[in-house]
Amino acid sequence: MASFNKLKNVLMLAFHWILHGAGATDTCQVTVTQPRFQEADYSIHTVFLTCTFSAFGCSPSPPQVLWFRFLTKKHEDLCTPGCTDQQKYKVHLSENNILLQINNLTVDDNAVYICGVAFSDSSSPHSKQTGDGTVLTKAEKQHSSRRLAFIFMIITSALLFLYSATVFTFFLVYKVGK
Repeated sequence: MASFNKLKNVLMLAFHWILHGAGATDTCQVTVTQPRFQEADYSIHTVFLTCTFSAFGCSPSPPQVLWFRFLTKKHEDLCTPGCTDQQKYKVHLSENNILLQINNLTVDDNAVYICGVAFSDSSSPHSKQTGDGTVLTKAEKQHSSRRLAFIFMIITSALLFLYSATVFTFFLVYKVGK
């Protein structure tokens, strides 16, 4: 968790550096919230990650929206503000809600997704904020190996029962016949 917080701090510094602008709105304060976790079933191919923000004392112009993701050993700028892969990622902004649409979802997309909101015309240090991140997990398709193993066990048990019953019957017939 400490390495995640360090990465988040580095991300915030880069975020401020990318979006630093000079403006007259010095009281702008932004708060960004994201759900902690989102799970997707293996059959889901498109997912929407949500992010909401509130802005007080900021200009009425729409903010810049950024999305990043942290994988196990690296981080990626997904939409800063334009998306790097427009077939895979799309950002939808309405009022104070931001959605990141991820298409062709695979287990390789399992990561921590961080939403950033910036009013770049403000010089306030609180005008550029990120959420705490959403952990996205897509379940792998479970192969039917457990089911096959269960069926194999039932068939094997039934065959062993039939074998035992046959041997017992022959033994009984042999003993009664003597």
